[in-house]
Amino acid sequence: MDKIELSTNEPIFQAQSGGYLFKWSDLKEIMKIGIINSNTMTAFAGFWLALYYTGASFYLNWHILLVCVIGTAFVIAGGCVINNYYDRDIDQKMQRTKLRPTVTGAIDLQHVLIIGVAFTFVGILILSLASFQTAIIGFAGWFSYVVLYTIWSKRRYTINTAIGSLSGAIPPLIGWSSVDHNLHPIAWILFLLIFIWQTPHFLAIAIKKVEDYRAANIPMLPAVHGFAITKRQMIVYVACLLPIPFFLYGLGYIFVILASILNIGWLILAVKGLSSKNNDLKWANQMFIYSLVYLTVIFFAMIIICLPTTLF
Repeated sequence: MDKIELSTNEPIFQAQSGGYLFKWSDLKEIMKIGIINSNTMTAFAGFWLALYYTGASFYLNWHILLVCVIGTAFVIAGGCVINNYYDRDIDQKMQRTKLRPTVTGAIDLQHVLIIGVAFTFVGILILSLASFQTAIIGFAGWFSYVVLYTIWSKRRYTINTAIGSLSGAIPPLIGWSSVDHNLHPIAWILFLLIFIWQTPHFLAIAIKKVEDYRAANIPMLPAVHGFAITKRQMIVYVACLLPIPFFLYGLGYIFVILASILNIGWLILAVKGLSSKNNDLKWANQMFIYSLVYLTVIFFAMIIICLPTTLF
């Protein structure tokens, strides 16, 4: 592709096939950069903890990390682009998505599909440089997001949130398998942690954007069954996180205490939602922000604790 500069200093790319132009910002929009960032972070954490638990050295495996992170980013980008392509009909009905390039036509739909497939193929190929197993796990994450979530369950079942959580929980397994093919039980604890975390996180978004989901006829739990049952389910999921830190006792007491405090704080906030009937949207926003802080602190704590052991 040829890069062209406009007076706005925003790069625009010209497809070699026919002079079609699209902005870099449009490409970033359909790639969902935020999702890529969060998932590569958890893939990195899986890689880092695998070094810690196997006694391997980062100094001797830094090239594997590059393969892991770059491959994961491409696979996720591919899945997100295809998700945008498939959801273009419902995206035009929701306020938060109606300006996506796949809705406005800023990027030709044929090009969107080609980009999504190409990113996916390149990502799987890069992951295969770490191991065949890593590539298979990466494809499993892509398949669960694109096929099981986007195509099959999102428009049919309120359990779509839990099904979509499978793909979000895969990156730590990608990172771990690039170092340790045996997938230590701790790798599955990381998978479980993120799988559980995602439901209260995304149900908070569903409450905030409930009118959008109703307009698009997407069966998110609060749009179909109301806020009360959604709040109770969020409490159950957050409560399920309480034992997780104790399975990670190998990271030390400081981590167990920190993670437990975060879990208890989130549970208290979730329970408060039962009495926030007049201010549900504010409470949902608090739950959403807390979930982001929670995941960031948990995984950065893991990385920092393992740093002295894994670096050399």
